[in-house]
Amino acid sequence: MDDTYEGTQREFDTGATDAGAVLVLGGRSEIGLEVARRLAPGRVVILAARRSGDLANETALVHTAGASAIHCVEFDADDTASHPGLLETITAEHGPIGVAVLAFGVLGNQALAERDPAHALAVVHTDFVAQVSVLTVLANLLRAQGSGQIVVFSSVAGIRVRKANYVYGSAKAGLDGFASGLGDALHGSGVHLLLVRSGFVIGRMTEGMSPAPLPSTPGQIANAVVKGLRNNRIRVWVPALTRPAYFAARMLPQAIWRRMPR
Repeated sequence: MDDTYEGTQREFDTGATDAGAVLVLGGRSEIGLEVARRLAPGRVVILAARRSGDLANETALVHTAGASAIHCVEFDADDTASHPGLLETITAEHGPIGVAVLAFGVLGNQALAERDPAHALAVVHTDFVAQVSVLTVLANLLRAQGSGQIVVFSSVAGIRVRKANYVYGSAKAGLDGFASGLGDALHGSGVHLLLVRSGFVIGRMTEGMSPAPLPSTPGQIANAVVKGLRNNRIRVWVPALTRPAYFAARMLPQAIWRRMPR
């Protein structure tokens, strides 16, 4: 079976996602919630986020989608020391994790990051370091239970980093490499990692920005994620055309690439 899946290809669901709770790390994320809604019917859903007591709207969305139970837990992605205890508590209190969705992240301010190293480090910490921490803990937990699926959101911004967002892009490049290697390391363990490479997403994070070519919505990404999970795919490109577009972009001479505005 081909190891990639382009999110809009003519593919049909051929299986089910792993049994167990659906965990969304980043419980306010538009994409994470759209994935949770599609997986919710008859399942326990756990929304993990800061200010977890203020997730009434998010809980209502997942409840309407048919979740059998919804639990909100406090989660600070940047507090890496808390990750092992949090994930162990979640499995102890709510049972095995079927699907874990890493939906947290920041876009950051590129102009500020170029002037302020503290801001640059903050972006890289959330979008790479914190992801590595959560992924390492999750991989160990799911290996021990012998099952589970992990969804990691990379970006085409990390395929070839551009000057317009090189801080965010470099973090995504690191995450893409780490997740690719981890997915291979998990092969044969019963645990499956799905790496999602999306283009520009129209949503809260990009509000006020002019859409880049080949934009997508959180719902479109969630549809591709669920299909990818059910078909046991390794990678998902959303939309499909971003894959050939970025492979072509990697061939551009650097003198041309550095003039690209976005």
